[in-house]
Amino acid sequence: MFYQKINNLFGWLLFLVALIVYVLTLEPTTSFWDCGEYIATAYKLQVGHPPGAPTFLLLGNFFSNFAFGDSTKVAYMINFMSASFSALTIMFLFWTITSFGKKIIGEPKSNSDVFIIIFSGILGSLAYTFSDSFWFSAVEGEVYAMSSFFTAIVFWSVLKWESEYDSQGDYANRWLILICYLIGLSIGVHMLNLLAIPAIVYVYYFKKYKVDTKGFILTGLISILILGFIFFGLIPQIVKWLGIIERVFVNNFGLPFNSGTIFFISAIIFMIYYGLKKTSENNLYISNSVILGLTYILIGYSSFTILLIRSNANTPIDENNPEEAVSLLAYLNREQYGSTPLLYGQYYTAGLDQRNPYSDGSPIYVKDENKGKYIISDNRKNHFPNFQKEHSGFFPRMWSRDNRHVRAYKEWANIKSRRGKKPTFIENLSYFFNYQLNHMYFRYFMWNFSGRQNDIQSHGSVLEGQWLTGIKFLDELRLGPQDKIPPGLKNNPGRNHFYMLPFLLGLIGLIFHFKQNSKDAWIVSLLFIFTGIAIVVYLNQYPFQPRERDYAYVGSFYAFSIWIGIGLICIIDNMKMIFNKYISIFLSFTLSLIFIPGLMAIEGWDDHNRSNRYTARDFAKAYLDSCDPDAILFTMGDNDTFPLWYVQEVENYRTDVRVVNLSLLNTDWYIDQMKRDAYNGKGVPFKMPHDLYKQGTRDIAIFRDNLKDRNGNLIRDQRWNISKMNNWIQKDTKETKVNFGKEYVRFLTKKLSIPVDKNIIFRNGTLNEVDSNLVLNSLNWNLNIDQLEKRHMMIIDLIDNNKWERPIYFSITIGNSANSYSYLWDHFQLEGLAYKLVPIYTKSNSGNIGRIDSKKLYNNLMNKFDYGNMNKKGVYMDETNLRLVMNIRNSFARLAGQLILEGDTSKAIQVIDKCIEEMPHSKVEYNFFMLPMAEYYYQCNQINKAREIIETMSSKLEQELLYFNQFNEKEKSSIIQEIQKSKSIYNRCLSIVNKYDEFDFYNLLLEKLNNTELSS
Repeated sequence: MFYQKINNLFGWLLFLVALIVYVLTLEPTTSFWDCGEYIATAYKLQVGHPPGAPTFLLLGNFFSNFAFGDSTKVAYMINFMSASFSALTIMFLFWTITSFGKKIIGEPKSNSDVFIIIFSGILGSLAYTFSDSFWFSAVEGEVYAMSSFFTAIVFWSVLKWESEYDSQGDYANRWLILICYLIGLSIGVHMLNLLAIPAIVYVYYFKKYKVDTKGFILTGLISILILGFIFFGLIPQIVKWLGIIERVFVNNFGLPFNSGTIFFISAIIFMIYYGLKKTSENNLYISNSVILGLTYILIGYSSFTILLIRSNANTPIDENNPEEAVSLLAYLNREQYGSTPLLYGQYYTAGLDQRNPYSDGSPIYVKDENKGKYIISDNRKNHFPNFQKEHSGFFPRMWSRDNRHVRAYKEWANIKSRRGKKPTFIENLSYFFNYQLNHMYFRYFMWNFSGRQNDIQSHGSVLEGQWLTGIKFLDELRLGPQDKIPPGLKNNPGRNHFYMLPFLLGLIGLIFHFKQNSKDAWIVSLLFIFTGIAIVVYLNQYPFQPRERDYAYVGSFYAFSIWIGIGLICIIDNMKMIFNKYISIFLSFTLSLIFIPGLMAIEGWDDHNRSNRYTARDFAKAYLDSCDPDAILFTMGDNDTFPLWYVQEVENYRTDVRVVNLSLLNTDWYIDQMKRDAYNGKGVPFKMPHDLYKQGTRDIAIFRDNLKDRNGNLIRDQRWNISKMNNWIQKDTKETKVNFGKEYVRFLTKKLSIPVDKNIIFRNGTLNEVDSNLVLNSLNWNLNIDQLEKRHMMIIDLIDNNKWERPIYFSITIGNSANSYSYLWDHFQLEGLAYKLVPIYTKSNSGNIGRIDSKKLYNNLMNKFDYGNMNKKGVYMDETNLRLVMNIRNSFARLAGQLILEGDTSKAIQVIDKCIEEMPHSKVEYNFFMLPMAEYYYQCNQINKAREIIETMSSKLEQELLYFNQFNEKEKSSIIQEIQKSKSIYNRCLSIVNKYDEFDFYNLLLEKLNNTELSS
């Protein structure tokens, strides 16, 4: 009883410690990536991206109420929810470790036994508290913190069942029913929780049955079957049959919509009732328990009905529009993301099977309110590609045919040039081990338990994002010289040294656990493997992922933290040979506490402390404030879309601007939503009828360049009015179609003209009268692509129907090529963090897109925009933030250059000063974008300020080159791009100094550069 009270007390104390840590480092508003979407959808119970997270939404909505009407505090409260569930995870981890420790030590018979068990729990749980990946998720409004909680409580619950079974018998099975309910709920957060099932099944087996080889193997098979049944069977098949029954009732029986759904749900409830009744009457205890368990999984899983309910309300965010059972299945199956081969499939060398290039898919049905039926929107004829059998194989890891990915495959697998030849299975495994296992899992694992080089996303470079030990000779074996590391890398907040101490203690714990209790060690190993390596195998990731993916493997790191705690028991056990019992316990614990969680906390604090950082929110507002009233703003990625959704949906900011995501604009449901008004924003004026852009219709249009008009002239050489092109695309006649196994729209010219009504553009402020001499009578638009996607067709429809009435903008972060901007960039005007489409021609390139409205841009950058406290001491700027900041810095540079061209050097100086004030070198390292600033200072006769920039940059580059020169020739080949980049920027510094006759300064810089060459 005494032990149990102490155990409970310390569990709650650990919860408080973790909660305090996470609250102190909590982001006060939205973050980048998916956080803005999750916070917005939770606040108003809207429908986010597939496969949805309704449990998270419901709980997030509950926590948002504690903002007490202050919309600016909603994000904080949902972030606080993540912190709370993360702290609860730490509490359950503590109790899990003490449960295993108690089985090693035995029933505590003395205070020393209690100390050993409790201390092991404290050490392991605190190590996980300060682990890199878990801490990252704990301080933002994303699903992974809550997902970790469900893994922790489910795993702890099965250990509770195990500990109570001997004394309580079958009554302890209530824990198993609770587990089923928690699994059902967790599906509404993330599927990761299901990966605890194999470990749970083995706990049951070890407790209930005598262990033998046959039973051990059979249990493994059963655990995989249960996992597969829930993941591939129960979750999708319930919805699949729901959709089939619904369709039969409506289409075949002529009943109203949702009648089949009501019948199917009623039938399930009846079958459950009947099954429970009969198994109870006939004393079929196991069958009764199985039915009861499935019932509770379904009860938890029923959280997904909230998506149907809210989708029918047509909320502003309603991704995939899953209004009924038929569309819900496609939503849950994430069909919009495609699929990757797992156990068998194509390699990147595979072409289409010439005899049977495509196979049919299942038709897509949509609700037709007018007909009162579900109709086929896309018959999906010839939908799935069939690849050449000779270029397919078992366990294909290198499957993407993207040219960039193919080049990376060859590098990671060391494939010599064999054009058209299928990779060998050894090469396939080489990529699997080198990239997928080592780079995309083991590297993350070592970040958490050995140390991290920096927070720069790594695609393989030894300078970026590698794991680190802090032990010089070990790091030099993998990462090259560790002396004279440039300050930019050495002082990176993400550079953490744990000296492998957590890793080594966990390794000791793993070995000790297998020696002391192999069954429990096997259970933890299963959790470790299934939440780590099994995910790697399932995801089958291609190179150049958009971001680091360590957050997906936190369950594996959770399992390893159990062994860190058990490792302390081993250390104490061996220390007893040297010291007496109590000295061994307290000395081992104190030293371990200082040098493992203590060290992890100290090293990790600066790169996990997001307090006082408002960059995601403020940059989102800046995007919107770049736009005129009632504007249409095109975006593309997560980070220029989701934060904007957050500020509009939650903080009700600039809701007059309609944000249109170009990647989503390829879907019919999103176009439907964009047509509707939302808050103060008018619907986007798309006029194309739904039937013409529904799924399976006008997904692409294909260019045909060999057709002639009646006069024998090639149509491809003609420039069509945009209305003519729009009407052509929307025609459903033979002349507009071409057949490639499936009927597609064809277009005959890439040359369009957009008429310009000057009265409208001056009246509504699209342009100022002072620019009247530059305004074109007709804007020439050259679409240099052979296939138009649905989004291109919708942009044509929009421009044709808008007729310059509403301003159209494109986010500056969409890309840096003409294709990224649908080949409109020669008619852009930079006004902030967005380009406005204007009828003025300005030749553009990736470095200088569009013309500049210096008045608007000046007002936005200098007066309107806030910069998220990024210049404040202690505000952490990670790589995601810094990437976006580079775009802002470039806007400052372009504005300064434009003001100098206009003769306003006074304002140009103010602009550069403001840029340096908001983005100082100490927080945002000077880079290539600062070179124009130095030159502009020279042009404004600010010699000292120009020198200061050049000195700072040249000193940085000099240290980089001196560092690179320590690498041997073989090592240099892996960083050749970094070397060339540093030399190129240094030479640009020399060029600028020489251009402005700074001869002494030039000679000094040249001498330093030469010294870097001599040192090699």
